[in-house]
Amino acid sequence: MTQPKPNQSMRAGISRREMIKLAAFGLALPLVGTACATPVRRRRSLNNTLQIGCIATGRMGRSNMRSALQQGLASDVDARVVAVCDANAERAADAVRMVEEFYAENLPEEPAVKVAVYRDYREMLARRDIDGVLISTPDHAHAFNGIDAANARKDIYIEKPLTYSIEEGKALVRAVRRNRVVLQTGSQQRADARFRQACELVRNGRLGKLRRIHITLPPDSGEGVAEPMPVPPELDYDAWLGPAEWAPYTEDRVHPQSGYSRPGFLQIERYCLGMITGWGTHMFDIAQWANGTDDTGPVEVEATAEFPERGLFNVHTEFESKALYGNGVELTAKTGRPAGVRFEGDDGWLFVRRGALEIHDPALLEEEPGPVRLYQSEHHMRDFLLCMRSRRDPACPVEVGHRSNSICVMTHIAMKLDRKLHWDPATELFIHDRGANRLLSAPYRDGWTL
Repeated sequence: MTQPKPNQSMRAGISRREMIKLAAFGLALPLVGTACATPVRRRRSLNNTLQIGCIATGRMGRSNMRSALQQGLASDVDARVVAVCDANAERAADAVRMVEEFYAENLPEEPAVKVAVYRDYREMLARRDIDGVLISTPDHAHAFNGIDAANARKDIYIEKPLTYSIEEGKALVRAVRRNRVVLQTGSQQRADARFRQACELVRNGRLGKLRRIHITLPPDSGEGVAEPMPVPPELDYDAWLGPAEWAPYTEDRVHPQSGYSRPGFLQIERYCLGMITGWGTHMFDIAQWANGTDDTGPVEVEATAEFPERGLFNVHTEFESKALYGNGVELTAKTGRPAGVRFEGDDGWLFVRRGALEIHDPALLEEEPGPVRLYQSEHHMRDFLLCMRSRRDPACPVEVGHRSNSICVMTHIAMKLDRKLHWDPATELFIHDRGANRLLSAPYRDGWTL
């Protein structure tokens, strides 16, 4: 099989042949120009309704889009999904049906919503009337999607992990702050009352001096079929690969050809680093929040992991890691169930996970935690949409998402090198370690630069 030219459709706009291909799937493509190289100013619609576009409408994309649809109905939010973009034409068409049916049922008195469809997300970003985007692409594309959106002056809700690499995270932070856009990382546990209460108890010293944080994450399993397959006609595979080097198509590399079950790319290292970022970003984010270290990170990290032969799937399975903060708190993580975070202090312990909060003295759960109160939001997507209006930072802004993800990526680097690494949180570099620092960025194929 010959290697195609790098992502012509994504780098040079949509060709006439691609428009014809879209029409074959019943998708109407707006005839707009490619995204501008220079930032554009936002222009609100006449009735001040927030206009939202969805970049990727797969498993998580549908979930995020559904949240935006539901939360957007509130009068103090007033947001509408008006555009979708996906490399898979059938998924895009399914998303259009979902949006239009939702509004027909919930807003029968309003004119029927017509949802625009795009195959190149930058065509969507070129629309001056779109105020914000939901980014739910595979991990390896997050930084490019996010930076382009920030440069187009669109507010951003981006799935966790924030980016694939630490250098990408730093670049996205710069783009978001330079363009003064709102970014919410999809770390929705910050909108969970149990996680917030746990962090407030720790921050207020209800466990005594914090000594240790221990995280458990679920393992990956199964095998991926590596044998090449014909690319489905509805999939723009080149666009799906994005910045990643070309590789032969197989269903396990991308996502199921039908349905929305867990995609195979989550277990392929070039697109996702595995559970250390997939679930790790959630749990390390809570560790950071409780430790008061949202703007920094550990100074040491070491890890061991198993990388068994599993066909196409090559992310880690079982792992253990240990890190140390400058304040003396020890942070450990390992494979286990249930996924959650345990905090240990001089006077007690607590364990928090989705759906449960356990503590050495249950009476503490009935008391006020203390004077330190953390950011409170009712719903993570609602928080994002409200912050689009208020222009304040949401519960998990870009720097927070970056720092939480950085611990996961550092741990993955330590897994691969199998030695202790020393980290400088100020410079965001490993100390006197060129080999480790080379792994802070990702390789891209020709035509793609960060």
